[in-house]
Amino acid sequence: MLRTQTDHSLLTRAIELAEQGLGRVHPNPMVGAVIARDGDVLGEGFHGEFGGPHAEVQAIAACGGADLSGATIYVSLEPCCHQGKTPPCTEAILAAGLARVVVASDDPTEKAAGRGLGILRDEGIEVDVADGELAARARLLNQGFRKHARTGRPWVLFKSAMTLDGKVATQTGDSKWISSALSRELAHRWRSQVDAVAVGIGTALADDPQLTARIENVHHQPRRVVFDALARLPLDARLASAAAELPLSVVVSRAAPRQATDALEMAGADVIVASGENSPARVRSALTQLGERDISSLLLEGGPRLAGAFLDAGEIDELRFFIAPILLGGRSGRDPLEGEGVDRVSEALRALTLDCERSGDDIVLRARLKEW
Repeated sequence: MLRTQTDHSLLTRAIELAEQGLGRVHPNPMVGAVIARDGDVLGEGFHGEFGGPHAEVQAIAACGGADLSGATIYVSLEPCCHQGKTPPCTEAILAAGLARVVVASDDPTEKAAGRGLGILRDEGIEVDVADGELAARARLLNQGFRKHARTGRPWVLFKSAMTLDGKVATQTGDSKWISSALSRELAHRWRSQVDAVAVGIGTALADDPQLTARIENVHHQPRRVVFDALARLPLDARLASAAAELPLSVVVSRAAPRQATDALEMAGADVIVASGENSPARVRSALTQLGERDISSLLLEGGPRLAGAFLDAGEIDELRFFIAPILLGGRSGRDPLEGEGVDRVSEALRALTLDCERSGDDIVLRARLKEW
């Protein structure tokens, strides 16, 4: 529990600092830290790159060697207590002489999960853990990290552009461009913030996409993933031809011809054989194997059948829809999700939260389906 408004303000600042690591720290979580005494800030820091100093160490260094005895450190995530790319942050906190630690959210990984806070308490450090709105905000910041820690599978964000009448393509399959240029730029930003971007083979064949983030100030390009049951991705497709430079995973079924999968591997692709008796089961198998490759967040861009299989598998965690001010009409226009669905409205999946904002002429609708 937080004790004062100062605690609330400084922990909020730690969360804001953590957000600066977005798209930079994979597969680590985003973390921010603030050190203060009697409400006066002495130093701040955030985890800025994978393998680099953690937020707590950055904040301690920012204090410039000042005496920190009796000071409080505010951290957006439970301090680590294990040796990884860097030493344990609990040791840095103890060595600095800090008297109190205020934490916004827990670390759900097996090697943490309260151990760091237990170590600090055993050494006489006061520990306070937030609840309510701040704790929820801190958890939402690291949904990919949290889902991967708990399930071994990546957090999935499904993105689609649709018309006012809910269509993502005409009856002939034309979909360029439903969303505005500003919305497409935002979608590229989302690509730069996740570990992987996925499409189905239908989209790959129709659009020959690159699935890269083609905007300024990108610190990370995602792994490209194609769900391609029969390994039909051409070797001269832009995805396959760039596989030696940009990671590409091709998810196939056991029915895929060996000659085709061998050729993809020779081109530099990582071939994943998904098992299961139906499409949702194969989606879960593929996500488990992607999780084993340290993929903790995935942007699903379609097409409708693949998105439907993800929904039927229970593996869509958040939706982001660009809704354009246009109408297509037609009985055969494509819907964003074309899986099996449910039989009754009472069985429908209900969003936990729903938010919207403008993106040029479009509306961006965000719906969170799960919280980890």
